[in-house]
Amino acid sequence: MDRREIAALLAYIGRLDPRTIRTDQGEARDQLAQWHELLGDVPMATPHGWDVRVAARRHIRISPFAILPADLARPWESYRRDRLARHSDPTPSADPDDQAAWTAELAGTRRAVAAGLAEPAQARAITSGREGTDPRLEAMLDQVGSCIPAAARAALAPYRPARAAREAAIVQGQPDALSVRCEWCKAQPGEPCRRRRIGPDDGVRATAPRATPHPGRLDLAAARQARRTEQAQQPALA
Repeated sequence: MDRREIAALLAYIGRLDPRTIRTDQGEARDQLAQWHELLGDVPMATPHGWDVRVAARRHIRISPFAILPADLARPWESYRRDRLARHSDPTPSADPDDQAAWTAELAGTRRAVAAGLAEPAQARAITSGREGTDPRLEAMLDQVGSCIPAAARAALAPYRPARAAREAAIVQGQPDALSVRCEWCKAQPGEPCRRRRIGPDDGVRATAPRATPHPGRLDLAAARQARRTEQAQQPALA
């Protein structure tokens, strides 16, 4: 609030509680300077629920003590904390490679929410599609083709051999073995096959992931792919 808004606020409070009125010109000037110093960063009102006059009226109604600047600053800080606690940072529309623009947009959104100029952004539920994505991000993803660049994918291949083998098989048109459950090691769809480590007593001591799936799993994936191809061709033949 600027000095004129502070003066209007003091006049409003004086009508509700005459104890705050200063008749001496010097005292009134000092009171105005003090309140402006303490409440200069508190807005008079915001588009989303904050009004300093409502906070002042509430205090005068429930407290027998004369109002002080702290009695308005505390509700304002609570208002800010509550809004930031309900805010979930949305993905900025700036280019992620431009760190300065990305950070500036993120910080600007938080300041707008805390100041009551924008509503808190709620975390969106996970959906099956990509509806509501910023068009610029959509264009960038279409250009790149994947969220993992090809160079990064190649660099990661030695550290995740099972996934690299799966991707290579799909590119070559072979069936996706990890799309079915392995009947040998009981690996679930999406998980790599595991090999068993047998101890001297013929008991299974541990398991370790395999770079390649078990042959039986490959057969199941091939049979599943053949059935899907056959089902897709039946309407065309009909």
